[in-house]
Amino acid sequence: MSVGVGSGEVSTGLAPNRLAVLESLTSPGSASYDAWNIGRFYPDYAAYEFDWSTNYCSWAPDNPIGFTFESACARHDFGYRNYKAAQRFEANKARLDLAFYGDLQRVCATYPDAVRPACDALAKVYYEAAQNFGYLTATPERGDGHRVPA
Repeated sequence: MSVGVGSGEVSTGLAPNRLAVLESLTSPGSASYDAWNIGRFYPDYAAYEFDWSTNYCSWAPDNPIGFTFESACARHDFGYRNYKAAQRFEANKARLDLAFYGDLQRVCATYPDAVRPACDALAKVYYEAAQNFGYLTATPERGDGHRVPA
């Protein structure tokens, strides 16, 4: 991709539809989640130079009392890190947090009725923490070096 600068062009080296692809991988809904989950293992996404690193659920447990929130947290990290790197984090944070909440709710829907209310309550806590404190963890440098396969 090239960007015009003055009378010349500067190559960014990034695929031209990078932001559109990023949005497709970070939107609310199971189709977007599934695309992200497949995409992190798909070599053709390397051209986009996405940051697939994750610290999962930051300081909170990745799988609180056995509920598997790890992948939802990894996708949330993916959105935060890549929009921050693209300098479009502020405009996308609320949407990323809503997608995160939807991912958590879909995790909870897989559990039996007897434990689902506890899972839903924890999902709400994780979502509200992201809403209120997500700005604190939204730097590419943040994390403990965990990476999901790329």
